[in-house]
Amino acid sequence: MKLKIKTGDTVRVIAGDHKGSEGKVLRVDREKNKAVVEGINMVSKHEKPSANNPQGGITKKEAPMHISNLSLIDPKSGDTARVGYEVRDGKKVRFSKKSNEVI
Repeated sequence: MKLKIKTGDTVRVIAGDHKGSEGKVLRVDREKNKAVVEGINMVSKHEKPSANNPQGGITKKEAPMHISNLSLIDPKSGDTARVGYEVRDGKKVRFSKKSNEVI
């Protein structure tokens, strides 16, 4: 399946507990169709004391969420938009179907 969201994109959550939240995509897992978005879907993780973290304790980190719950934000209008692909000037580009602008 072709993923239309890439690392570095600004996305909005369109379904789930964090609906309406916006953030930047940090990582994309193509095999599981999931993405990690900055500051969204935070989970508490218990960590044992280690050399890196001698105190240990509970830390907060972003958990992956399914790509179907995310929608790319159109850079021109700031609203969510669907993504299309086409060849422009001999190069394959992503474009917003709402504003027809290259992303």
